[in-house]
Amino acid sequence: MTLQDLIAAFELPVSCRIDRRIPKKLLVANGAPTAPDKRNILEGVEEIQWVASLKPSSIGVPEYRDEAREYLEIAMLSIALRQDAKSARIAELTHRAVPYPILLLLTAQDNLSLSMAHIRWAQNETEKVVLDGETVAVALNEPTPAPEVFSAFLQALSIIRQPRDNLKVLYQGWLDTLAASQAARITGAFTRSQTADQAATRRANLLACREIGLQIAALRTTAAKEKQFARRVALNLEIKQLQAKQEQASALL
Repeated sequence: MTLQDLIAAFELPVSCRIDRRIPKKLLVANGAPTAPDKRNILEGVEEIQWVASLKPSSIGVPEYRDEAREYLEIAMLSIALRQDAKSARIAELTHRAVPYPILLLLTAQDNLSLSMAHIRWAQNETEKVVLDGETVAVALNEPTPAPEVFSAFLQALSIIRQPRDNLKVLYQGWLDTLAASQAARITGAFTRSQTADQAATRRANLLACREIGLQIAALRTTAAKEKQFARRVALNLEIKQLQAKQEQASALL
């Protein structure tokens, strides 16, 4: 799958397109709070493109404002990464640097991913934004359970299949679509959440699956190094108990 294929899947109106290159120095100036972060951007980013700007005037979806945030537009950005770039950190810095929610498309050689994160105003810094929850990302060139699963995900990305109450709800719809894709890699079937409660439950169980998976991996590493037989048995029993919990969380996806 190519970057252009992914952009086309959103079926955005032509009026949204910007297709303008953004200098890296702007991201460094607005999104690099430390010297290592500045190096991550300067050494890891090849090119930044402002692909599209989704505004009420161009897509017919109202803006959203409350005391903690305002969604006046949604930006689609594309970042081409160099080899060995710290993609997760660069994605986080980008989401924090731009005062709008972003559909962030990341390319690195043959790898393509889509990253999203809600934002809100920082409490102690005027006109600065912080992440409002975790960053959600899906690697699109990894093997999927079946071609029809990936096809269903791409069809679901279309703006015409997303909720249009306001820009925050629209952005959440795309986030929920990413969560459905993450769940499909576990369940083998792509199904969209039908209600906000279902989507929240899915996100919670995805998080549980990831956290339990990390615990299992850590215990396996410890068990492999353990020399005492009784302790190894206890660790393996703990792993089995965690695997049972992980299966329960997976069944609720």
